[in-house]
Amino acid sequence: MPVSELVRLGTAQPIIRWGTPVLHAPARPVTDFGGDLQELLADMFATNTAADGAGLAAQQIGVDLAVFIYDCTDEVGTQRTGVVCNPVVDLPEGVDRQLVDYGEGCLSLPGAYTDLARPAFSTCRGLDQYGNPIEITAGGTLGRCFQHETDHINGIVFGDRLPTRKRKKLYRDHDEVSDQYTVDWPAR
Repeated sequence: MPVSELVRLGTAQPIIRWGTPVLHAPARPVTDFGGDLQELLADMFATNTAADGAGLAAQQIGVDLAVFIYDCTDEVGTQRTGVVCNPVVDLPEGVDRQLVDYGEGCLSLPGAYTDLARPAFSTCRGLDQYGNPIEITAGGTLGRCFQHETDHINGIVFGDRLPTRKRKKLYRDHDEVSDQYTVDWPAR
């Protein structure tokens, strides 16, 4: 199904929280690109939109498949929307590696943000919703989204990349606003 259809269809699902086992284990590769995957992708787009997110991995709605969706801007401010199955991210090295310290959050720990240094650009390789190979290089929110969502696919939450003190503060920040995010958020 084309992305233009996937973003129109679907039903927002509850987003699970850090600490749920599916978020902390590597996901299974996508091997079937049929109707079940298309329904999952539509629900992921609906969930991401309802939560006002930049991207969402399947694990965040409890499905241990290696797929994420994105709907955010790149380094020049162009809105980009798509799907990556079985993602692999390549990051620049050496003199090409420029880190950007930027506020990052996670829909699975809603309401909490902290700065995290990540490379300014990343290249994401994988398969689209039909199983065709894709490769996208981007910066801005999209380049960061590729890194963040591929971490999810690998069982890593961005708090795992933080020093202990910063991670504890992130949890405190979430606890202060957690009553705004019920267990069925953003499905309602």
